[in-house]
Amino acid sequence: MPGIAVALPAYNEELSLPRTVPRVVTELRKVADDFEVVVVDDGSSDRTSDVVRELSAQYPEVRLVQHPVNLGYGAAVWTGITSGQKEFVFFTDADGQFDIGELARFMPFTSEYDLIIGYRAPRRDPPMRLVNALGWKLFVTLLFGYVARDIDCAFKLFRRDVLDRVYVESRGAAFSAEFLVKAHDKGLRVKELPVSHLPREAGSATGNRPDVILRAFKEMTAFWFKSRVLRRDS
Repeated sequence: MPGIAVALPAYNEELSLPRTVPRVVTELRKVADDFEVVVVDDGSSDRTSDVVRELSAQYPEVRLVQHPVNLGYGAAVWTGITSGQKEFVFFTDADGQFDIGELARFMPFTSEYDLIIGYRAPRRDPPMRLVNALGWKLFVTLLFGYVARDIDCAFKLFRRDVLDRVYVESRGAAFSAEFLVKAHDKGLRVKELPVSHLPREAGSATGNRPDVILRAFKEMTAFWFKSRVLRRDS
């Protein structure tokens, strides 16, 4: 595998990171000689940063990037994927719900596709979150047409130069949707593959918080208005 930078956005994940980071490093060492793991602490109120520092002492491939305050999921992802210095960029969540070992299945498609993205098969989330996810997908599809089978699956691989063509403004949970819409608008080739989704072992998700959901809808509506309505009228 060529050089790869792995971004792990983290918010209050002090309990998950001691499980997730060693797994990520172990699996990457099997398939890549040149890699780095960038953990972005998005203004956590727990010991997330301290835990990452402890892990980086044990695993030299790991480094910490901190936001002084909580800026949102998309902001953490953007910081992570733009902080890496390798040929390929991959991001996943720090909660350990994905098997990083499955990344090896994505690499053979990098010569033909610009982005290789996962879809959870099946998705291991509580019923209410599944309902919210369905509503979100229908909303995004209504605005932009088909975007992806699993828009927000945090298992995405792409070449670093994709970031020269796709700049994402959303800093909340609308990040992945805007990223994929802009990739399609730019004519980038996208490959979708199934990935395993595991139950969360520690910590708590924030995706169902009303403020997070409201921010995502606001960001996506603003993006639609700017990219579709204003562009059409100009």
